[in-house]
Amino acid sequence: MTASQSAGPLAGVTVVAMEQAVAAPMCTRVLADFGARIIKVENPNGGDFARAYDDVVNGPGGLAAHFVWSNRGKESVTLNTKSAAGLEVLHRLLDRADAFVSNLAPGATARLGLSPADLAERHPQVIPVEIDGYGPGGPISHKRAYDLLVQAESGSCAVTGYPGMPAKPGPAVADFTSGLYAAMSIVSLLYGRATRPEPGPAPHVELSLFDVMTDVMGYALTYTQHSGIDQEPLGVGSPAVAPYGAFPTRDGQTVVLGTTNDREWQRVAREIIDRPDLADDPRFATNPGRCAHRDVLEEAISAWCARHDLADIQDKADRAGIGNSRYNLPSEVIAHPHLVARDRWRTVATPKGDIRALRPPPVISDFEQPMGAIPGLGEHTDAVLTEFGFSAEELAQLRAEGAIGPAYRG
Repeated sequence: MTASQSAGPLAGVTVVAMEQAVAAPMCTRVLADFGARIIKVENPNGGDFARAYDDVVNGPGGLAAHFVWSNRGKESVTLNTKSAAGLEVLHRLLDRADAFVSNLAPGATARLGLSPADLAERHPQVIPVEIDGYGPGGPISHKRAYDLLVQAESGSCAVTGYPGMPAKPGPAVADFTSGLYAAMSIVSLLYGRATRPEPGPAPHVELSLFDVMTDVMGYALTYTQHSGIDQEPLGVGSPAVAPYGAFPTRDGQTVVLGTTNDREWQRVAREIIDRPDLADDPRFATNPGRCAHRDVLEEAISAWCARHDLADIQDKADRAGIGNSRYNLPSEVIAHPHLVARDRWRTVATPKGDIRALRPPPVISDFEQPMGAIPGLGEHTDAVLTEFGFSAEELAQLRAEGAIGPAYRG
């Protein structure tokens, strides 16, 4: 039994995926973390192009960090779907699948005869999930869409960074969030099938990164829609509330302090920075007023933090019930004592040796997410196809025809 078949809430669910980069792989990784079986169909010539983004995992010649992050617990099967024989093998896999996830170029599934309409005819039990950049029917539907491009198009970059210095949010927010939405859609439809079975083919899901990011941008778009103002980014801060931001400390570190209501501001002013005059100033009585005069507040808080060490600031803020955190680099997060204390690290196998990886975020009683191995390209081709009824002679013939990838050598 593979890691993706381990017991879990989605045990018995099989998902076939033609996926690349992050959005669709993240969808299927989440499903794998909950016990679904993921059969990742890859081109024999290099496979998912995210495999080659870098080689940092386990040293030179190792694995790409993006691929390792988003592909654990899957089985890799290499098929040449441009050949009739390879495409027929894919259909054999879909005969026993519950969902088909893809994020190919616009129109690619239709050209392969794998569009939702095609699947409704040949594989009516399969839930088709197509993730693309901009969704069909619009003036930019045809365009290629990567995370950065969609973040720029959706306005996300305009609310990140500093005034006049827009930036891409560091994490792949469009890809990651789209993957989560796709996984949630599949689980919802599987639940509906189990509780309210209806005749006819399975519903299909269309999901675009652009629609997801405009949803993620909901606060900013709503504010601008009703105020006519494009809010400027504030670095490590928020245009929505004040005071809320990052402040250098006396010992060369950075503390992030945040308030969310008037009572918290009063405690910051009176119990932390010892400025009752600011607490009593009517300009700062409400959040809109504090936002309008945030420069005055930030100057006062910055001056106070510059005279105190991080530990003292955080201790005082905690005692006052004020949210605070330490500004950390990724290297510091990897060694974060909170992750160690809460047993968040696990060992995951890869073709290049074991690595440490963080557990999935949900903590569910009586269930430990399987966190299966990172698959080598084509590692499971022979085992999966044999299970699906292909004989050794048929595999040899398919391999001779170039319909499947070469035998896996590790």
